[in-house]
This record gives sequence, structure tokens and C-alpha cells, in this order.
Amino acid sequence: MTENKRIKILVVDDEPDNVELLMAYLSNDYDIIPSYSGNEALGILKADEANLPDLVLMDIMLKDGMDGVEAARHILVNYDIPVVYITAYADENIMRRAKLTEPFGYILKPFEETELRTNIEIALYKHQMEQKLKASQKWLTAVLNSIADAVIATDEEGNIKLMNPFAEALTGWNHEEAMGKPLTSVFAVESDESGEEAENPVKKVLREGMFYGLGNKTMLITKNKTRVPVDIIGSPIRSEAGSLLGILILFYDISDRKRIEKMIFSGEGPDY
Repeated sequence: MTENKRIKILVVDDEPDNVELLMAYLSNDYDIIPSYSGNEALGILKADEANLPDLVLMDIMLKDGMDGVEAARHILVNYDIPVVYITAYADENIMRRAKLTEPFGYILKPFEETELRTNIEIALYKHQMEQKLKASQKWLTAVLNSIADAVIATDEEGNIKLMNPFAEALTGWNHEEAMGKPLTSVFAVESDESGEEAENPVKKVLREGMFYGLGNKTMLITKNKTRVPVDIIGSPIRSEAGSLLGILILFYDISDRKRIEKMIFSGEGPDY
């Protein structure tokens, strides 16, 4: 059984006393890499990209021409490392810039050792959970893209969160332009018999749970106004606790089936 790998933390602060304090607090349990400027920190990361630190403790107010926010922005763009800011005070403009770098926490000076350690552990845990979520999302996307039917998923309010390539091809909407739109503005369905708008699938799922079909004959109205006969399955997406997270709509083109049915019932079927 191998020993657990020690967590590595890159400390970035242009005050040597602050770096020494952080090392005194943390060196027993973490491997600390000291850095005294934003440029030096980025150089350390670039020099050993195969062995990156697990966390960066970044002083916001660096004075070497690159402040901590700018250094953190480079880390966000080029490396997947959580950053926790350390600051004695916070100018409103700086904090606004800092938020854009998606930090995993803020520690205000002066701080206690317990507070420092707590913030580090929370940041490491949040990053670990975020990595698991990203992996899960990639897996889900791969599964959805491999399904031979069109699939659209919404949030609990019926706004589109996901759609696979088959749904893009069938509706005429691409993923980027459809995201966040109400389901019915992209997935427009009406009755083939009356031409009236079919029931909102979100409302039907909320009322009935899983359903098959919005009517006997339903037509999808694509983005370019083409009418495509479809079969539709709707299902709620629920959390483990049972609360509604969203709606899943699966639909597929039944044009070929309709043509065959028409041939059979009209007596125009092929001779065997």
C-alpha cells in the first residue's frame, strides 16, 4: 500500500515575513513552494507543468508589476489549480476583478492558523468535487451524443440546459443558441390534425410524471418552419431526495413510419 501523496501549496507573497509565517504554519502537513512575485510564480508553474501544486495561496497586492489578480487570471486560463486569495484589505475594483478569476476562497489578514488551515481544506475539497462534476458531465455528454435519438434536458423551470447533436439536427437549433431558452421556443410542437400548439411538455411532466406522446399526431416545427412528425417521451429529472431538477425530452423523426403507414392504408404498398 503506497503512502498518501502530500499536498503541495504554492505560496505567492512579496513580503518574505508573510511567506515565512505561512511556511511555519503549514510546512508540517504540506509541501510549501515559496514565491515572491506573480512572474516568479508563473515561472515555477511553467517550469514543471507535469508536477503542478494542488493549491495556490495568492496575496492580492503584489508589487512587481503584476498583482495577484493578474497572476491568478493566468493560472485560471492555463492551469487547473484552485487559488485562495490572501489580503489585508480589499478595494472594490480589485475585488470585482478577483471574482472573475473564480477563486476558491479569501483569507483576510491577520489570520489565525486554524482559519488558514480550514480555508485550505475547504478549497481543496471544493476543487475535488468540481473535478468529479466535470468528469461526470463529460461522461454524460459522451452518452447523450452517442444516443441515436434526439434528447433535450431542461432545468426545473423548463429552460434548456443540454441538447445532443441529434436534437440540434432535428430542431435546426445549435446547442449554443438554444442554451437557456424556454423549451417551447426551440422544441415547438403542434397537432397535425388541428394545427394547434400541442401541450407544453414541461407542464405535462409536472402533472403526470413520465409520459409518451403529446397527442395522437404531433409535428415538430423546426427553426426553418419545416414540419416533422415526431414521437415524444418526457420524463422528470429528480434528485436523490425526490425534488425536481429538470425535464428530459426524448423525440425522434417518424417520417419513414408515416410513409409506410400511408402506403399500407392506401393500398399502394410494394408487391411481394
